[in-house]
Amino acid sequence: MNISYNWLRELANTSLAPRELAERLTMLGLAVEGVHEAGDDYVLDIDLTSNRPDCLSHLGVAREVAALENLRVRLPESKPKPVAQLAEEFTSVKILDADLCPRYAARVVRGVKIAPSPDWLVKRLEAIGQRAINNVADITNYVLHEMGQPLHAFDLAKLTEQRIVVRRALAGEKLTTLDGVERELDTQMLVIADAARAVALAGVMGGEDSEISEATEDVLIESAYFNPDSVRRTARILGMRTEASNRFERGTDYANVLRAQERCVALVCELAGGVATENAIDVYPRPLKQPIVSLRPERVEALTGLRVPTAEIERILTGLGFAECDSVSTSEEAWSFRDGIPEEMPVNLHSQMSFVAPTWRVDIEIEEDLVEEVARHTGYNKIATELPASGIAGEYQPSELKKRSMRQAVLACGFDEAVNFSFIDAAHDGMFELLPAYAEESKREDNFVSLSNSIIEGATRMRPTLLVGLLESVRHNFNHGTRDVRLFETGRIFASAPTGGELPLERESLALVATGGATEENLAGAPREINFYDLKGALESAAAAMNLLPLKFDEASVRHLREGQTAAISLSDGKQIGYIGRLAEAVAADYKFKQAVYVAEVDLTDLLEATQATVLYTPLSRFPIVTRDVSLLVARRVTLANLLQAVRDEAVEHCREAKLVGTYEGANLPEGKRSVTLRLEYRADDRTLRDEEVDQMHNQIVNTLEEKFDAQLRV
Repeated sequence: MNISYNWLRELANTSLAPRELAERLTMLGLAVEGVHEAGDDYVLDIDLTSNRPDCLSHLGVAREVAALENLRVRLPESKPKPVAQLAEEFTSVKILDADLCPRYAARVVRGVKIAPSPDWLVKRLEAIGQRAINNVADITNYVLHEMGQPLHAFDLAKLTEQRIVVRRALAGEKLTTLDGVERELDTQMLVIADAARAVALAGVMGGEDSEISEATEDVLIESAYFNPDSVRRTARILGMRTEASNRFERGTDYANVLRAQERCVALVCELAGGVATENAIDVYPRPLKQPIVSLRPERVEALTGLRVPTAEIERILTGLGFAECDSVSTSEEAWSFRDGIPEEMPVNLHSQMSFVAPTWRVDIEIEEDLVEEVARHTGYNKIATELPASGIAGEYQPSELKKRSMRQAVLACGFDEAVNFSFIDAAHDGMFELLPAYAEESKREDNFVSLSNSIIEGATRMRPTLLVGLLESVRHNFNHGTRDVRLFETGRIFASAPTGGELPLERESLALVATGGATEENLAGAPREINFYDLKGALESAAAAMNLLPLKFDEASVRHLREGQTAAISLSDGKQIGYIGRLAEAVAADYKFKQAVYVAEVDLTDLLEATQATVLYTPLSRFPIVTRDVSLLVARRVTLANLLQAVRDEAVEHCREAKLVGTYEGANLPEGKRSVTLRLEYRADDRTLRDEEVDQMHNQIVNTLEEKFDAQLRV
């Protein structure tokens, strides 16, 4: 919406400079996207929300400026010079469908001369982006932008029997609109007709057969209020969007019908040399009433935190056109609209106030709407940041504490949290193996949840895995030159219900991805590349932070992971919850990854429900730990988990822990073998262990490992 600064000053004599005014209006919620010069004028480009059609005019914006600076709105004085003849002598108006047209007014101006508009009118319209046509058409556009009321001028001589009939279109009825296009109408569209045919699309565009021309002498000026839903439907079906439909479909001011018409007729008489009828035919079978809304001043502070005195609340609301209903009649005839705002504004300092919403504010319905008006003009920037008051004691849910601990642990491992869309492209269907909880659903062809009206082009699936979004984030980082990436995400994943008609299945998931160098703090370069164990360690840290028993990792074959570098993840009770491993070559090639990428995904719902480890207090031992290292030559199929579990199963009394020191694969080792070095720790609670005791326990464990895994001791 383009607003002329000079034009605005004529209505509200603002003292603010154009750019300062733009900033103040933006803070009021009328976002000014730009200010540019137009000759000796400035034009403000205002981006309005759909609930503020009252500001689709200079008068509407002037009301906001007047309330902002405590001014009065000044409408130009313009009275037509009527002759002693009534409009009923020249035309008639009949509304057949009052549900779609509650109000229609017609006034005749005779003896006009169609000609180019004067320079001042042309410049004013061109400044806001309107093309000049002729004096009468330009006047209707001028009043539209000044007062927000769409108007239309008919050539009275072209109306059959000089009659106006407002009705629904007939089945198969056609109308050629002003743009020269013949349009076929349906029976739900409202038209303006004469005695024989449709001559205009109500609220959208006039018809070609009744348009004014250089030969026009008598014009009928239409001013009406049309049902917003009806106009919106007609404009959408016919693919038409006009200045008139843009306002009618949002809601115009039904009390402005006669005032805007009088302004238009006065300008036509002045600039086109015509004379107007003494009155207008105003058909208003079902008068509309503006809502009465109550406001408790204390609700302003309760909802916004702003402490606004009652007198200031009164000033703001009355300045915007609200009137107290117990002092001012709700009938528009009892109001004085000389300047567009009711004149009598009594102050009521009672604890609860009731206001009549002005007819141009179609967005005002409830108490919170009035609170918003007060907050806007008090200043959103004055609202402090604080938690809302509560009468009950708050607490974290158990799952929230676990999630927070899990996040902190993963962040401490050098990962950054990612948040991706829940919608993905259908091209990823079948690329990833779903979590075990969705194993049965993944066997069905219709296991994906599809969107019938996607808000993102191509993203028609609700994500069944978090890996799609994370891998897109990795690709985005690669494309911007970031090679070292560690990300994690938590969120819901979806699968279709086994039975049609049921709601989709939902579970929470935790996914991690790592690639590139294992960067360390204060080091410019990475000493090594990230591997499987970095990701595994981060996942184990997350489980430990949630106070869960250690996770189990077993060799597995997973669709999207590389064979031989993949493990299934299980809880301590054996329930499988996810997978970890290196991304398979086929998937990596699809994303155009040229370096190893490791991913993991686990069922966070299962993690949150898993049995927690019992926390026991153990005093620090006063006796030293004795360590022994052992290097064993074992087959490659023997995993570290197998070795550590064998040590635990041996249950040697004073063996406290077994840890991995390192592995070696290379020269001087038989094919298919590798060397694994373990460190075992021994300690007694009541004494210092002797070397002989430690040697005996250590040899027992070594012998067991040699026998169980056909291992050879390396010296």
